Amino acid sequence: MNCKTLNIFQNPNFKQLHKPLFCKQSFHLKTSVPVISLRNKVVTACISPGQEILVSQGFEVLSKNDVNLDSISLVNEEKQEPTRINQAETQGFGENESIWKQMVEIVKFSGPATGLWLCGPLMSLIDTVVIGQSSSVELAALGPGTVLCDYMSYLFMFLSVATSNFVATALAKKEKDEVRHQISILLFLGLACGVFMFFFTRILGERALTAFTGAKNVDIISAANTYVQIRGLAWPAVLIGCVAQSASLGMKDSWGPLKALSVASAVNGIGDVVLCTFLGYGIAGAAWATLASQVIAAFMMVDALNKKGYNGYLLSIPSFNDLKHIYSIAAPVFVTMISKVTFYSILAYSATSLGIQTIAAHQVMIQIFCMCAVWAEPLSQTAQSFMPELIYGANRNLSRARMLLKSLFIIGALSGTILGSVGTSVPLLFPKAFSPDAEVIMEMHKVLIPFFIALCVTPCTSSLEGTLLAGRDVNYISLSMGVILVVATILLMVLSGRGTGLSGCWWALAAFQWCRFSSALKRLTSPSGILYADDLMPRESLKHEIAQC
Repeated sequence: MNCKTLNIFQNPNFKQLHKPLFCKQSFHLKTSVPVISLRNKVVTACISPGQEILVSQGFEVLSKNDVNLDSISLVNEEKQEPTRINQAETQGFGENESIWKQMVEIVKFSGPATGLWLCGPLMSLIDTVVIGQSSSVELAALGPGTVLCDYMSYLFMFLSVATSNFVATALAKKEKDEVRHQISILLFLGLACGVFMFFFTRILGERALTAFTGAKNVDIISAANTYVQIRGLAWPAVLIGCVAQSASLGMKDSWGPLKALSVASAVNGIGDVVLCTFLGYGIAGAAWATLASQVIAAFMMVDALNKKGYNGYLLSIPSFNDLKHIYSIAAPVFVTMISKVTFYSILAYSATSLGIQTIAAHQVMIQIFCMCAVWAEPLSQTAQSFMPELIYGANRNLSRARMLLKSLFIIGALSGTILGSVGTSVPLLFPKAFSPDAEVIMEMHKVLIPFFIALCVTPCTSSLEGTLLAGRDVNYISLSMGVILVVATILLMVLSGRGTGLSGCWWALAAFQWCRFSSALKRLTSPSGILYADDLMPRESLKHEIAQC
């Protein structure tokens, strides 16, 4: 008879005996629960309710009938205790080895993913450099123009999070039909949101720019509106490409989206030079170049889905249950993004009341901070792509999920130290690269310590929050982010009231970042958290294993 070895984890609520109990009979139960016969092994009955079957490594089931899994416990003989200890030691070594393997896999995935986050700022930087060489008015118009075109796209980050989460979870459960369904309805939602933003830009774009810049800046409003109206044509392609990109990331493919965005960045750069420098189209030329790059990127990402066997051109209208399912993740993520944007806006508003030099110093430091923080985002995406398989998958393993989180945490700590050191060194050693004004430089140097403290913890925070998103603990994230927003805002008001200047603003930002880190870490290490709530093999899976013996 062919036999299978069962490797089953012990219920943490079950108090394991220090010494095995020996029974004269194989089973001693009030109910009839035969017949598991074990070769040279001792079987005892458990009378506490809710216990799971416990099988040490090496037990072989020779025959079986229907077994009451709530009432049977199998324990090894006393003489096999040294073997069990050696196995535990070997298993521990294997876990340590797996951590390094996981770290290598994380780097392989997050390396290309870093490029995805850098392509967006790079496109804006190309536009800024090219336009700045020709017209200061159009350069100033890029400010409100990019806010309306680029920053508003962050409001639709919930589409990215929902797509990568749903796709990764469905693949972990080996439900390819569900993957196709989720991609098709999210592509439809991306198209719908893109059409909505297209009409919003056409109808209310100029009014929004006027409210942002003020009615007196007529020249800036006119140039910015030209830029926004052209860029607005690409909104459907932008959000469809966003969904397709996130679907690929949910499939653990970061190279495909990187290739698409690399081609898009090249098209944007060449288009800017040709249309703005040689043909003299100015800010309109920059907008057309960016539009072309975004359309090409969206097409390439949809085509990448087709090559994976998923029809990227198939759109499905979501049902009410589909919308309810998406809303369960999208709404908390939206609240989280709004909380972040709100705090950074309050921070900028506080800095504007401190004088021109202080505003300039804050602008330099916040740009450096954002550019460095971009490097932390791939850790969040890595957690969202790899964690669902270990938390919800057919071969779920919370122990390996905790190992993965440990790997992400180690990489985050190393990345935070490097990013914090490099980010702090640039304004410290090369401040004149940003401004020759001695007073601006002095203000920059005042915030270096809180700048480092806020930046060094950002990668770890991204990995923790990404794990919570992967575990769909989104309600906790949104609620905790709201509380942290209130606490950090009160702290900012207190520090500003005491005349701490720009330094007080950055200490409030450091507190904001560390509160996010502490909240996520406490949640994930809690016994009731998503990585500890149920450390047992699901009962149905266990019955399936026994039935196959």
